[in-house]
Amino acid sequence: MKEVSLIRRCILAALMFGVLGSNIELLLIEHYEEVSQFVPIVLMGFALVVILWHGLQPSATNLRVLQVTMMLFLIAGTVGIVLHFRGAAEFQWELDPSQSVWNVFKKVMRAKAPPVLAPGILLQLGIIGLVYGHGHPAAGSISQIKE
Repeated sequence: MKEVSLIRRCILAALMFGVLGSNIELLLIEHYEEVSQFVPIVLMGFALVVILWHGLQPSATNLRVLQVTMMLFLIAGTVGIVLHFRGAAEFQWELDPSQSVWNVFKKVMRAKAPPVLAPGILLQLGIIGLVYGHGHPAAGSISQIKE
């Protein structure tokens, strides 16, 4: 059982560093020009608090909050990809409205601004967080928290 506990701690640490690094990057690139751009910053800030809370004092309650937060990551990541795609597509069509859909799609997927798949990091981190919580002892009963 100690191996499982070590793996869980490593997954939680990877989640924490992934969320922290991604949030710092968003702040450095000033990803807060529009209200919708605040969503990942606020969500990741909240996630850091929840991860620390759970890491320091694991319980069924904060594990559930962590799992819900990771589900929100999946939603925000998906919405972010759609928003990035739409923004890049609108820009391409403004440049040349006569372009074919396929041509615009290819250009959008190669665009550096906004990077269409960048919000996918939220999907990855959300999955890591959900994997961490899967079968976690805290989910069963509070008396089993210590592995």
